Amino acid sequence: MKHFLKETDFTPAEVAETFALARKLKTERGQRAGEVLRHQTWALIFSKSSTRTRVSFEVGIHELGGNPLFLNKNDIQLGRGESVEDTAKVLSRFVHGLIVRTYEHAEVERLAAAGTVPVINALTDFLHPCQIYTDAFTMAERWAGPAAGGAELLASLKGRKIAFLGDTACNMANSWVLGANLFGMKISLAGPKGFEPTAEFQALLAKEGFAGGYEFTTDPMRAVKDADVVYTDVWVSMGKEEEKRERLALMAPYTVSAEVFAAAKPDALFMHCLPAHPGEEVQRAVLDNPRSIIFDQAENRLHTQKAIMSILAAANRRG
Repeated sequence: MKHFLKETDFTPAEVAETFALARKLKTERGQRAGEVLRHQTWALIFSKSSTRTRVSFEVGIHELGGNPLFLNKNDIQLGRGESVEDTAKVLSRFVHGLIVRTYEHAEVERLAAAGTVPVINALTDFLHPCQIYTDAFTMAERWAGPAAGGAELLASLKGRKIAFLGDTACNMANSWVLGANLFGMKISLAGPKGFEPTAEFQALLAKEGFAGGYEFTTDPMRAVKDADVVYTDVWVSMGKEEEKRERLALMAPYTVSAEVFAAAKPDALFMHCLPAHPGEEVQRAVLDNPRSIIFDQAENRLHTQKAIMSILAAANRRG
């Protein structure tokens, strides 16, 4: 059974296939009804609230011909003490795939291990692979040109540099380090001392063959030097609200200001997975800059996730 729990669950060839299919689905949207998930129901198990993730997956499943079934964790027995394993086994008898947005990464791994349907990680506190594939596709659209195929889209990322500022120990930073190494990019993290990638994440990086595949600095200007993309995320993620005052104080030097953005390459792109908090991790002037592509990212969640679901459905039919 093939799953999508982390960036490296797809091979480079499958990454190229994802990008090519995302572009095709984006171009053809509205021209024909989807058939890939025809007569299938995919369940969305969400422990965290969402705008982009929920809407893009529900619309995407529908456009591929399937039926989305939204399950708030607290509305099913999983929220009342039923084991993850029993939940996976039961739902596998009813649905054709599980899309999971939760806190502990181990939960998606346990669902995948116990169930008999594909599982997609729609976000955990450790990784956010759907967002990273979307972001990489959004960059490649800009750099590879309108006629590029999947291999050319992926190749357009090679050697590019991304600078990630702020909470450099969060799931988005982890996923971008893993993704950058998979895509052949360079990545520089700039955050407060003590926010280096965790030992758990470094162990995963080493296991995937990417040990040491990032730079960590406390100097934001060093990180953005020669960067093709400047990226940030909120400083207070869901579940970290009690740390808000401390985090805002620690990370204030890492705001993506107009000055910081100007220190990157002259044609650098600004990216943010949203929602954004103007005046905290990024200034409004940067969000509104013509080189800010935050809403292209948001739209491309739909197309990229449709491609991921299509590839998983096809792979598991073959299996």
